[in-house]
Amino acid sequence: MRIRFLDTGPNPAAFNMAFDETVLEGIARGDTQPTLRLYSWKPAAISVGYFQGLREEIDLAACERLGVDAVRRATGGGAVLHDAEVTYSLVVPEGHELAPPDILESYRLICAGIVEGLALLGVEAAFAPINDIVAGGKKVSGNAQTRKKGVLLQHGTLLLDVDVEKMFTLLLVPQEKLKGRLIADVKQRVTGLRGLLGREVGYREAAGALASGFSSAWGADLVQAEPEAAEVEGAHRLAEAKYATEAWKFKR
Repeated sequence: MRIRFLDTGPNPAAFNMAFDETVLEGIARGDTQPTLRLYSWKPAAISVGYFQGLREEIDLAACERLGVDAVRRATGGGAVLHDAEVTYSLVVPEGHELAPPDILESYRLICAGIVEGLALLGVEAAFAPINDIVAGGKKVSGNAQTRKKGVLLQHGTLLLDVDVEKMFTLLLVPQEKLKGRLIADVKQRVTGLRGLLGREVGYREAAGALASGFSSAWGADLVQAEPEAAEVEGAHRLAEAKYATEAWKFKR
C-alpha cells in the first residue's frame, strides 16, 4: 500500500479544513493519490462539529480576546480546542483497504496507527470504540470521519498537552456554577503526552512517531511529498470562500 504523505505544519484553521476538502475533491475526481497529512494550528483554534451551532458552543468574544480561531468542521462530533497537538487527516477512496463499509471497522483500522505511534513514544494505549484512543484510562486522541463523493476523510488529534482552563474559557457553559465541576471532570478523563510521559513532547517528535506508527500499523509505504501548488492555491481560495465565511460558520 502506497500513501502520499504530507506534513504541512502550522496553518490557520480555515486553511486546514479547506486543504482536507481540496484533497477529498481531488481524490473524488481521480487525480489525487490517497493522502495522509500531519499538521498543526497557528493560531490556536476551536472547531465545532458540522451539526453544532458555533454561537451555541463557543464564546466568540473570548476567542477574539485570546486570538483563537473559530471554525466549523465538515465532520461531526463536539467542540475541540486545537492548541498543543498533532492533527492528522487521511483521505482515501471508499473501497480502499483502510475504508471498509463498516464505519467502526474503518475507525479501528485507521486508529491502529495512533496506537502504534504512541507505543513508539513509550505509551501503552488502546482503541476505545467508537472513535477514541485511551492511555492510562484517559482519552489522548479523538477522531472523526465523513464520507462523500465516494471518498472517506478521517481526521483526529494526538494531544501533546491539555489546558482545560483555557478550553472552558472558550466554551460556553450553560450554567457558570457548573464550570468548576466540568473542568475537574475533563481533567479526570482527558490527558496529553506531557501528562503521560512526565515531559514535554514537541510537534516534531510526536509527528515522527505518528508517521512511523501509521506506516507500521497499515503496512504502508508513506511517500513523503510536498503539496501540489494547485492544491495550496485551491485550499486558500476555498478557505476564503467557505470556511472563513460567516455563512459557513453560522449555518446552524
